[in-house]
Amino acid sequence: MASLPSVSYSLTVRLELDAGGSAVGSLTNAVEHVGGMITALDVAAAGHERIRIDVTCAARDTDHAQAIVDALGSVEGVTVHKVSDRTFLMHLGGKIEMSSKVPLRNRDELSMAYTPGVARVSQAIAANKDDARRLTIKRNSVAVVTDGSAVLGLGNIGPEAAMPVMEGKAALFKRFADIDAWPIALDTQDVDEIVRTVQVLAPGFGGINLEDISAPRCFEVEARLRELLDIPVFHDDQHGTAIVVLAALRNALRVVGKELSQVRIAMSGAGAAGTAILKLLMHAGAKDIVVCDVHGAVHADREQLDDNLRWISEHTNPEGYSGDLKGAVAGADVFIGVSAPNLLTGDDVAEMNDGAIIFALANPDPEIDPEVAHLHADVVATGRSDHPNQINNVLVFPGFFRGLLDAQSHEVTSDMMVAAAEALADVVTEDELGPNYIIPSVFHSDLSTHVATAVREVAQRGRGN
Repeated sequence: MASLPSVSYSLTVRLELDAGGSAVGSLTNAVEHVGGMITALDVAAAGHERIRIDVTCAARDTDHAQAIVDALGSVEGVTVHKVSDRTFLMHLGGKIEMSSKVPLRNRDELSMAYTPGVARVSQAIAANKDDARRLTIKRNSVAVVTDGSAVLGLGNIGPEAAMPVMEGKAALFKRFADIDAWPIALDTQDVDEIVRTVQVLAPGFGGINLEDISAPRCFEVEARLRELLDIPVFHDDQHGTAIVVLAALRNALRVVGKELSQVRIAMSGAGAAGTAILKLLMHAGAKDIVVCDVHGAVHADREQLDDNLRWISEHTNPEGYSGDLKGAVAGADVFIGVSAPNLLTGDDVAEMNDGAIIFALANPDPEIDPEVAHLHADVVATGRSDHPNQINNVLVFPGFFRGLLDAQSHEVTSDMMVAAAEALADVVTEDELGPNYIIPSVFHSDLSTHVATAVREVAQRGRGN
């Protein structure tokens, strides 16, 4: 699938050229000739003989960006002075910072915020630990924890390389739910060390967001922390993805006039995200699901199953299908992929039932080309931002944690996740709902509030409030 120019590969090229020449008019043609897209053209300095112009362009990738620079430099009379990658510039020095909520303008304010006045607050918390939620940042803080073992689609790149992603996550928490999130990158991939480290860090936080920890270790890390801690633990790669998929599927089924309990679902991917999606769909009422991995369908008679695959084999595939993914898709109503690119062709999905729904979520290249999928399915969703119906975790995790923190919840439950999915789906009104709009924009003004309210209500009911 050919990719389009994207702002994520955005560069600004500073050029110098003759003030009275024709080079300015040639710049756009040069960029368009190599498939780039100019998004801004600004005069940085002007003189009688020479001018400096900043040309901002979107490219497909780093090689394409270099081709754009070369094309600009080849225009007669143009000299390239400087090339800036706008994405890297955004990350210089990090994307987040800590700021004080109280003024420190004089001795009185200092003595209340710090010693000696702060001692009285510490004594109050020592007498009643629950006061930490009222008197510290705990009530509004989340730890975003990773070991760098499964960062985006980049794999096991380590804790330092994971930091820009964790910072971005923290920025999203603040932007969409006004939550103070702190990136914590651990230099260990040992389950016991991860669990113990998060356990001893937990008193300073109101919730734990596990991020980019590879399967199957992520299952054990999450399960053990949920047992040990009295604050909610949420693995976004698993449950954030699952919630958004359920919300989108709920609306997609409305578009084609089918019920979750009646459809046959073929899934590709049995890792962290796939397993979480599976379990949440089943909790919401799905009954007929076949899950495939690189070895084909997961079924009860398959050998060498780990604990996770064994659970899947015992709770899915009621007819005992033992073939490959292509065969599982034939006759299915829904395909959900969280696996690898280019696994299916148009001929494969043409065998699906009428009113087919395809969620091809592998990034950056889906399991099937979305343009091809549209020829055979009524509703198509991807994980990409350049196609309609993007399945993106940012739609849910800020509001989900906002609800958890507001309810002072001690846990995350499946009922909360289903409620969040329903609230997310309901943001799309009947008048708006259609094949190309089954999930709202992340910038929808009511999004986080709807999700937070739904989660808070379930959490409060569970506590008897």
